[in-house]
Amino acid sequence: MKATQHIFRVRRTYNVWVGNETLEDYALRFTAIKARRWSIEHVAKTALGATAFLALEAIAAAVTLSYGAVNAIAAMLAVGLVILLTGVPIAYNAAKYGLDIDLLTRGAGFGYLGSTITSLIYASFTFIFFAIEGAILAAALNALLGIPLWLGYIICAVAVIPIVTHGITIISKFQVGTQTFWLFLQCTALAVIAWFEFARVSDWTAYMPETVGATTGSTGFSLALFGSSVAIMFSLVAQIGEQVDYLRFMPEKNQENKRRWWFWLLLAGPGWIFIGIIKMLLGSFLAYLAITAGDTPERAADPTYMYQMVFNYLVQSPTLALVLAGLMVVVSQMKINVTNAYAGSIAWSNFFSRLTHSHPGRVVWLVFNVAIALLLMELGMYRALEAILGLFAIVTLSWLGSLSADLLINKPLGLSPSYVEFKRAHLYDINPVGTVSVIIASIAGVLCYMGLFGDTARHLAHFISLGICFVSVPALAVLTRGRFYLARQSPQIDDLLQIHDADNTLECCICENRFERDDIAYCPAYQGAICSLCCSLDSRCMDVCKPDGRLSNQFEQWLRPLLPDSVFTAVNRRMVRFFVMFTTANAFSGALLALIYYQMQPTTTGEIMLLQQALWTLFFILLIILGVVCWLHLLASESREVAQQESARQTSRLLLEIEAHNQTDLELQKAKELAERANDAKSRYLSGISHELRTPLQAILGYAQLLVQREDMPEKHRNGIQIIKRSGEHLAGLIEGLLDISKIEAGRLEIYRNRVKLPDLIDQMIQMFRTMALEKGIEFSCHIHNRLPDYVTADEKRLRQILINLLSNAIKYTHQGSVEFHVHYRSEVAEFAVIDTGVGINDKDLHRILDPFERVRNADAPNVPGTGLGLTIVRLLTEIMGGELDINSTPGEGSCFKVSLMLSRVSEPVIETPPQRLISGYSGARKIIMVVDDDPIHRGLMSDLLHPLGLTIFEARDAHDCLDALKTVTPDLFLLDVSMPGIDGLALADILRKKAFQQPIIMISADAHERHRNSQAPSAHDDYLVKPINNQQLLESIGSLLSLNWVRNSDCPQMPGIDPVAIYHPKLLAIAEHDLVRELLTYADLGYKRGVSSKLEEMSEAGLLDDNTLAYCRQLASAMQFTTLAKAFRAG
Repeated sequence: MKATQHIFRVRRTYNVWVGNETLEDYALRFTAIKARRWSIEHVAKTALGATAFLALEAIAAAVTLSYGAVNAIAAMLAVGLVILLTGVPIAYNAAKYGLDIDLLTRGAGFGYLGSTITSLIYASFTFIFFAIEGAILAAALNALLGIPLWLGYIICAVAVIPIVTHGITIISKFQVGTQTFWLFLQCTALAVIAWFEFARVSDWTAYMPETVGATTGSTGFSLALFGSSVAIMFSLVAQIGEQVDYLRFMPEKNQENKRRWWFWLLLAGPGWIFIGIIKMLLGSFLAYLAITAGDTPERAADPTYMYQMVFNYLVQSPTLALVLAGLMVVVSQMKINVTNAYAGSIAWSNFFSRLTHSHPGRVVWLVFNVAIALLLMELGMYRALEAILGLFAIVTLSWLGSLSADLLINKPLGLSPSYVEFKRAHLYDINPVGTVSVIIASIAGVLCYMGLFGDTARHLAHFISLGICFVSVPALAVLTRGRFYLARQSPQIDDLLQIHDADNTLECCICENRFERDDIAYCPAYQGAICSLCCSLDSRCMDVCKPDGRLSNQFEQWLRPLLPDSVFTAVNRRMVRFFVMFTTANAFSGALLALIYYQMQPTTTGEIMLLQQALWTLFFILLIILGVVCWLHLLASESREVAQQESARQTSRLLLEIEAHNQTDLELQKAKELAERANDAKSRYLSGISHELRTPLQAILGYAQLLVQREDMPEKHRNGIQIIKRSGEHLAGLIEGLLDISKIEAGRLEIYRNRVKLPDLIDQMIQMFRTMALEKGIEFSCHIHNRLPDYVTADEKRLRQILINLLSNAIKYTHQGSVEFHVHYRSEVAEFAVIDTGVGINDKDLHRILDPFERVRNADAPNVPGTGLGLTIVRLLTEIMGGELDINSTPGEGSCFKVSLMLSRVSEPVIETPPQRLISGYSGARKIIMVVDDDPIHRGLMSDLLHPLGLTIFEARDAHDCLDALKTVTPDLFLLDVSMPGIDGLALADILRKKAFQQPIIMISADAHERHRNSQAPSAHDDYLVKPINNQQLLESIGSLLSLNWVRNSDCPQMPGIDPVAIYHPKLLAIAEHDLVRELLTYADLGYKRGVSSKLEEMSEAGLLDDNTLAYCRQLASAMQFTTLAKAFRAG
């Protein structure tokens, strides 16, 4: 699988202006649901505050005085209808999805970068009208307070900044707070003028400037004059964008508020034009009154003078009227310029964030927008901009017309997605539906406006542009099949929400802030959720999430089918980019110089030629400078891209290598898990096998122990029983070995510290394996190189296992020669070495034989009996006991196994415990024992063991029989088998405790691990014995739980007080120097019972002892009276 490019995450920390949403006001992003906390009415009244601007009256007055009242009124109605129709879908979708006009444009047919030019258009609208409205306010301050215009411009610019910095939070308070005062003055003006001048309305509607009437020969409606009027008034169409910037904070529509929601949406959205038309009609009428009263057109179109004239009707005082008019102008212009500044800050934020991939904060762009407007006011350039409003209106109308057409036509028809997508991660850079539509409509409109298609087309240029939009947008959507609306989607976000969602929000992996679902996309470059702001500002990802959605790739896809391959190769990407950048930069410089030329308005021919020459010279100088700058910028940009691509390439290679390592690790992990499962299965198998073997072993060893203890057992059968017992014990040892492997691997093996009589243990090993060696015809010898301590501290059972496995393994694999057992002890360390002359081991097999079930198989040892666990147990036990195992072997010559263990010397004297005598009964009241086991053999064994001791036994084959029997008998102790069909022993113990039976319970199980025990909950039983059970151990447990006073055999072979001379047998004297007697005395001195018994049997077979003497010696050996036995022989 190919590795995905992954970029190291660097936490983005925004400055306080960006991080504070009160200041930022969700610029560049969707307005969060939690931010829509104001009521519907409050948001709508805030938006309606923007309709107070007096440019409406000024524009209407200028149009009326230039083109007549009829044409002005017709233009007002036509423009109002267009604004209403185009504004409804825009306002609805903005309020529904919480998007400003720029984000709405992105998703409604323009693409991520396609909306950049519309952001510039919209931002230009805000600072142009800010300058126009600010000039009106400065003029009012000049008239009211005598403040110079240059200072008035600064005041009106600076005054709005503190209000707008805190976004809608403060703006809404200002707009709603001043609404009542403004409405009172506005309605008062309407009422006063209607009261005093209503009779002149008919004359107003018939008004036509004399110069215009003489030129056109028309005194009424004229298409040419109508066209000129709408060209100016269509500049107001962008006002819907400012309304939308407020309406995005509208609460969500639901069943309860939908009527109010729709009413206020329509009124505060496109419905602003109703208030606007009323104000424009008033401005037109007041201009007519002023011009007919003999005022100049400039004075008649001045809003301050208009309202001074109105209020003069009311107060009959020019000064007081000027004060009221001044207040009216100040409040109105502050309301609109607060909106202009706010909308401009959002527009510039969107524009520059896409160009520079940085965002210093909306507040910075607020100051930037106000500064541009202030510069225009100070230079007086806003008057020149007023003259080009007709061209500006065409481009603006093309933009908003295309936007409205997409929302009104394409989405309902399914030609575009049903929702509005605004995130960079999901959008193509350019969507030709909206972008091409704007270009076509704008070019056609401008050409018509310039008269290239005749006078009628020139007069209706704006309507033609709008009509083209509503035709081209759905046509382009059909032509492109709507494929450029969405570059991709983020289904991974839904998966992340299911994992981390608490409130339908996710944490951005870059800025580490939480955002709502609609404001989050999945970024494959950072491999996590990313918010729309971090996505917009990122410059490192190279749009890896949408390679086909990048502008350069889109241009290649569009140009390749249109150009031959040779031309396409020659016209490389660099030249195309340079041409686009160079053309755009020089177009702006040319437009700026043209604006300067128009503003200076030369009159004489010499001035015209001189200005033209100077501007053309400047243009060509700028042409060269801009060409160099664009080229350098292009080279720097390409260098950065090449560096990023190389970095991405190297990163991809590293990721591929990491992916390969991860794949290897995954396979190794799978192999490890497979091995662990196999090991677990093996452990379960061993545990199961041992469980099945322990049950029959219980019967074998149990009856063997009973038979050995019988006094009437014939001697010839006693040896057979002993063999059966030893064989059973050996089999039990093999089972223990199997379980030891399982315990060690599971980490459950416990090591005990006992006092071990080391010389006795060594002697036992010698006697045990000397016989085995003799049977195979090989020599066995033991070499003790140092004096051994009497006692050491060790786990006797585990030490015995190590030595037995080493010695038995050496003898099994040695067919001729010898086996040597060497013992060294120094500095508290015991070293046991077993050296044989056996088959030897190859180097390649040395490590393998230490694994479970691995054995040496070759021609010399093809089929040696064994389980293959001996050396494994030796290795594991040695490691657990903190020792070392060393192996040296030469094939064909033999092997040396050396084990070193820390065996601390016991310095304190050890008191030997005398051997316990056999139990023959007990004193006290007769006790009842309930044996519950589904195995009749085990029940019979318990009965045979316990009944002769005076205990009453009741048997039950399962839990139900036990519970039924308890109705008639009350046992003193329960012996329960753990594994029984139906209700097992553990469950039965719980039932007994619940039934208030407090008698002791002993569990008997073939499971060596007491898995049922819970350290947190007390168990229902009192003891837990593992099959095969040692009879003596079971009796001791019963005696302890029932507090029994056992009666032991009084004639058991301690024979206290017997004089050695009394037991002297003269026949012993004759054989005192025999080799077998010497060996017997050695074993007697060591206290090795099995060695003594073995030598007595050999002496009997050799005819050295008669039956009576043999019986006497066996009696002493059985009673562990080795000192007495030795004295008897020596006395003899």
